[in-house]
Amino acid sequence: MIFNSDFFPTDVNEQTANNLMEYLQQQNPDVLARVAQSASSEIKDLIAHNVRGLIGVLPPDDFQVSITTDRENLANLLASAMMTGYFLGQMEQRMNLEDSLIASGSLQRELDFE
Repeated sequence: MIFNSDFFPTDVNEQTANNLMEYLQQQNPDVLARVAQSASSEIKDLIAHNVRGLIGVLPPDDFQVSITTDRENLANLLASAMMTGYFLGQMEQRMNLEDSLIASGSLQRELDFE
């Protein structure tokens, strides 16, 4: 997983105010690569599954699929994958924290969320 800012418009007239994008573009590529590498294989699998669902990819064993899109739609797809990754990373952290607290006896897992 590598963040590539080349997918996003560089023309000032094409850009809308997006603080996150500006922040990401200011980061050293090594920092972004380390963040991307820190994602677990489970998160990477879920993101890949989500992206395949978003673009409607047929099974690669049976079909040769080509997808054509414009820069804006590709940027939206990348943003969706990034947000999914962020969300899944936070949920994985929460799960690990809960597991640690349960193992220490500080927390009991609730089976009902009602």
